[in-house]
Amino acid sequence: MRTLFGCCVLALGASIAGIAPCLAGPPFFTDDPEPVEPRHNEVYVFGTLDHADGASAIAGPAIEYNRGIAPDTQFHLVLPYAWNLPNRGATASGPGDVEFGIKYRFVNAGDGGLQVGVFPMVELATGSARRGLGNGRTWYRLPLWVQKSAGAWTFDGGAGFIVNPAPGMYDASFGGLLAQYAFNPRWTLGVEVFRQNRLAADQPGYTLLNAGGYLNFSQHFSVLFSAGGSVAGARHGVAYLGLYWTWAPTP
Repeated sequence: MRTLFGCCVLALGASIAGIAPCLAGPPFFTDDPEPVEPRHNEVYVFGTLDHADGASAIAGPAIEYNRGIAPDTQFHLVLPYAWNLPNRGATASGPGDVEFGIKYRFVNAGDGGLQVGVFPMVELATGSARRGLGNGRTWYRLPLWVQKSAGAWTFDGGAGFIVNPAPGMYDASFGGLLAQYAFNPRWTLGVEVFRQNRLAADQPGYTLLNAGGYLNFSQHFSVLFSAGGSVAGARHGVAYLGLYWTWAPTP
């Protein structure tokens, strides 16, 4: 996966039995500081698209797993299958770079109040850089995220820095702002502006406008989706489609 963030997934379900929490992160680029509760679990089955300069980078099928491992602390793992569809040459596919990280929330005012957390991630060089499926060397993403809620609205934002020692790649900053509105327990929609600065000489910076949301079929199952494109800088078209499950430990 040459592009920084790729994500898309598929999903469908049945009737609703309650309200699900307002999520950030998938299906958006902007994340939130809220970790999974201790001993609770989340799984996403997803796929992604990033189309730029006539070429496409796809991640899918991919699996994301999150678990609350301590108060205010979450373990995170992503296992992707990657596709490189260049505008010239043969299509390549295979395992992509494996991602893992720890989300830690250090400010939590509660009841819709301010939340602040960090979410450092390590991207292991498990995908083939020669075939356009990976970075070639392990790299790092170091963001800080903030959240504030007001009634049916939830606002997330933050910024971070990428450290990438691979040949030809640059260290770079990124940041985003996301607003989501819960119309009812079933539907939540949001829109974000996300900026990624230059990643390499052949990967200039860009600013995305992205919209999406999720449909909650129950407290434990949702469908997530988003799509967007560049409004400044390099031209990118992005999309995400995914299935989301969450569950607590068995009593």
